[in-house]
Amino acid sequence: MPKILNVSNVFFTLPYFFGNQLSHFTGKGYEIHLICSTSPRLAKFSADHKCRYSEIEITRNFSISKDLRSLMKIIKYIRANNFDIVSGHTPKAGMLTMLAARLCGIKRRIYFRHGLVYETATGLKRRILLTCERIASACATQVVCVSPYLMERSRTDRISNPDKLRILNIGSCTGIDVKNLFNPSLVDKMAVENLREHYDISSDNFVIGFVGRMVGDKGIVELVQAFTILYSSDNQLRLLLIGPLEERDAVPSEIVEKIKNHPGIIHAGLVESGMPEYYSLMNLFVLPTHREGLGVALLEAQAMEIPVLTTSHTGAKDALKAGVTGEYIDMTPESIINAVNKYLDNPDIVHRQGIEGRRFVSENFAEENIWQEIEKLYRS
Repeated sequence: MPKILNVSNVFFTLPYFFGNQLSHFTGKGYEIHLICSTSPRLAKFSADHKCRYSEIEITRNFSISKDLRSLMKIIKYIRANNFDIVSGHTPKAGMLTMLAARLCGIKRRIYFRHGLVYETATGLKRRILLTCERIASACATQVVCVSPYLMERSRTDRISNPDKLRILNIGSCTGIDVKNLFNPSLVDKMAVENLREHYDISSDNFVIGFVGRMVGDKGIVELVQAFTILYSSDNQLRLLLIGPLEERDAVPSEIVEKIKNHPGIIHAGLVESGMPEYYSLMNLFVLPTHREGLGVALLEAQAMEIPVLTTSHTGAKDALKAGVTGEYIDMTPESIINAVNKYLDNPDIVHRQGIEGRRFVSENFAEENIWQEIEKLYRS
């Protein structure tokens, strides 16, 4: 069986990039290794999935000295383990990993393109990020795009040789566990009621949900602005925000104050377990993102029979069927308000699109289907 190395820069990404995939492949006899920056959770995560691991610091910001040290450590680890396949995830880790693997003579080098950070960057930063993508692509033997949008953008922006581009089914990097995790019929109803009590959410409240990093690129500013206007007309509305506030691409201080102090806004922070129960609190899911590779949270929400609203100019557009499982919105408070009001005025749409959303995700993004595509990739 192949011996495979996966590299990402921060632990936060690992559950989203891999889910149960690692256990699936180690259970079939694959030897899987992980490299990630230092995290107190990495050892347990690796043990749970029967993987080997090494902690190598890979900073998210660019630093010639730090990046060279990271590169040399990755090269040393690759040479010590004689891998058949090396995969890189996230722009910085992907670039360093693909370069290291090429220098080590690894014949199978797979770069997973989860998104394009340069889309919302300008000036020198944009040029640096574009160069990063081009180096990773040039050193890779295959580039897996997590959505059709990313594949097309990779062609039009000329950041990858078109012959290297791949997509797993119609998108994703690991799929969604629609059977055992994101399944409304298996939700712990007592846990949901406990959450309702904890956050003071009643059956009369209509809950708008968001899951993701609390940063500007995710549209948090527009979402909070839209909600404050909606709440002024209907104080039974609630906005449930799940995810950490970050310093990189931080939202303005006045928005942070609203998140912390607005009577209708609930900020649950980073949730590492029990997400199906949190989704069960929501009536509608909104992701007004400025930049997205695909949008895992959109797929999770639909699997939980929740209609979704998201933007149509990024990879998020590939994570729903517009008019069937949700709707497209613009990146403006006005567009969000109009779309939310449509669902408030038509409760039957909420139910109907929720049912269709679960069907859409089950048919196209079930994790077993994506794993089959990954195995084909490993064996091609």
